[in-house]
Amino acid sequence: MPKSKTTQSLLNSTLSPYRNILKFCYFLLIFVAVGCGNNAKSKPAEDTGETRATETEAPETTSTKTILFFGDSITAGYGLDDTNDAFPGIIQQKIDSLGLNYEVVNSGVSGETTAGGKSRIDWILNQDIDVFVLELGANDGLRGVPISETKANLQAIIDAVRTKSPDTKIVLAGMQLPPNMGQEYTSQFKAIFTDLAAKNDLAFIPFILKDVGGVKELNQSDGIHPTAEGHKIVAGNVWEVLKPILDTE
Repeated sequence: MPKSKTTQSLLNSTLSPYRNILKFCYFLLIFVAVGCGNNAKSKPAEDTGETRATETEAPETTSTKTILFFGDSITAGYGLDDTNDAFPGIIQQKIDSLGLNYEVVNSGVSGETTAGGKSRIDWILNQDIDVFVLELGANDGLRGVPISETKANLQAIIDAVRTKSPDTKIVLAGMQLPPNMGQEYTSQFKAIFTDLAAKNDLAFIPFILKDVGGVKELNQSDGIHPTAEGHKIVAGNVWEVLKPILDTE
């Protein structure tokens, strides 16, 4: 049955406020949607300058290189009050004073023989090493280890370094024995280092204890291990060979 005009009018007057509210909500939603769209578009523009600045600023990257001293009690600084007074620590001081980007690792073990060095070299090579300074052999000589054994052990250490890290620079420190070990043995012992350096084309320190070995005032009471003053001279002997390598790295 059709609605009467009175009923229709009443219905319109009742719904009229709700229609107005619905219209208002509709326009409000459109306004919010447009506003969010504008904000979404404008945000990148606001951040562009900041983003560009971040992109153009190259982060500072420092890759410190490592010099590892692999040796015996001379490297370890046996008998010194402060092991930083041993020649590797003095080398670090020289490096720092020149602003060179190298860190020294002292891997010296008192009493170490070439056999002992050979047994621990694989573990040592688990780290990245840029320059490897090999200072072993003195304890072999003092114990009268056969020349062929000492030479073979040193060669094995050199081979291990080159196999694991072909780009690592190797420096071999030469050693000499006191004359009381016998002329023939001391001569053959000295030749170990000369021969290995030539065979493997290594940077070579002919005698790491040059101007220190046999000098009473530069050695401790045992007459074998350098004092702090003696280590300064040893560091100079090493630095003379090491510095040109660092300049080319």
